[in-house]
Amino acid sequence: MTPQQICDKYHVLHRDIYEWFNISFDFFGRTTTKQQTEIAQDIFWKVHNNGYTVAQTVEQLFCGQCQKFLADRFVEGGCPFCDYEDARGDQCDKCSQLINPIELKNPKCKVCSSSPEIRTSRHLFLDLPKLEERIKKFTDEKEASKTYNNTAISITNSWLKTGLKPRCITRDLKWGTPVPHKDYEGKVFYVWFDAPIGYISITANYMKEWERWWKNPEQVTLYQFMAKDNVPFHSVVFPASLMAADDNYTMVHTLDGIDWLQYEGTKFSKSRGTGVFGDQVMETNIPCDIFRCYLLLNRPETSDTNFTWDGLAQTNNNILLNNLGNFVLRALTFCKNSFNSEVPEICLNSDDEHFIALINEHLVAYFKHFNSRMMSRSFEVVFAISKIGNQYLQYNAPWVLAKGTDTEKQELALLSDLQQTSPLFYLSLSPHSCPQSPTSSRNSSTCLTAGNTT
Repeated sequence: MTPQQICDKYHVLHRDIYEWFNISFDFFGRTTTKQQTEIAQDIFWKVHNNGYTVAQTVEQLFCGQCQKFLADRFVEGGCPFCDYEDARGDQCDKCSQLINPIELKNPKCKVCSSSPEIRTSRHLFLDLPKLEERIKKFTDEKEASKTYNNTAISITNSWLKTGLKPRCITRDLKWGTPVPHKDYEGKVFYVWFDAPIGYISITANYMKEWERWWKNPEQVTLYQFMAKDNVPFHSVVFPASLMAADDNYTMVHTLDGIDWLQYEGTKFSKSRGTGVFGDQVMETNIPCDIFRCYLLLNRPETSDTNFTWDGLAQTNNNILLNNLGNFVLRALTFCKNSFNSEVPEICLNSDDEHFIALINEHLVAYFKHFNSRMMSRSFEVVFAISKIGNQYLQYNAPWVLAKGTDTEKQELALLSDLQQTSPLFYLSLSPHSCPQSPTSSRNSSTCLTAGNTT
């Protein structure tokens, strides 16, 4: 297959996976476009003409068997920092240190497993030392405003602490965005100079007025979130490139680095076949909301977390079914059987008012965590609310009062807020739980004749 055919194949596969997971986009784009080439080359020329590139001769790994320079991901060997045996040519998966491929111990070509040789080539570098003070000031502002989370700040500061080094932005490859400089014909841009520009070019593919978003820093707030190994490319390399271009680009405002989600106690690895991946998940016949809820509850926001199949089952059985599902079913069933699916007039006593106040306190906590990008904690609040609802139902036992004496039936009027606060409270919850479990929330709203929560 050609590189273009591979890109076409996986673009469709990724799109289908996102659709299955109920993840939608205004425009699901890619970087193999005319707009990507034009914008990336324009940014390069501005960076270059503003004096923020330097040329250096570098040593690279060349595979004699394959007859080509090896891209970073096509070479593996021992990490020079922690001795991890399967470090890649650009970064170690174990210690997260960036690596120069020639620094690897006993490097091997991933295609043919032969030992590559070192050859020299002339390349262009982004002059990060020249931009270091601006990057440091930019990072300090983010830390002070808490718009970078702790992981992002820690990783960025680790780069700054050791001093920024010039970063090579060109490669001896045939596939990629061509370097437009005549002295570097036949080379393409390094992926971590080129790929972040894709955010801009994909917007340009979506709308002609893309500069209203990407050259409008006074009015546009840019949020980014990613696995922690990608943080330095978004907190240092990409901002440095836009600073060097000096073309009024919108810079990242909020950046969250997410820790590792491990698989059954070990690291996910596509190349080694370790883990469960989107295309495989679609074939499990397990509804997507179960995966969404489990993954969001285990989102590694402050430390590494672990995916286990037992954990997935327990989340479904103990939290989604026994907690949230049980509450919704009991409340709706009682309302249907005792009140003909109609919510009666509200009549509150002091216990009811305390109950509603407690729910409101939890909703405040939900929004606090959600707006702080702590999705796992916000979702925990959803289940805390449904637990309170279950306890409220159990304590008042309205199904007993409905079958009791006239006095007990009269007391049931004091519990009429059960129909108001259980179904309608869940209706108020549905738009909030919808980001986590859109299908289930939509179905619940339909039962309440409340329409579409989206």
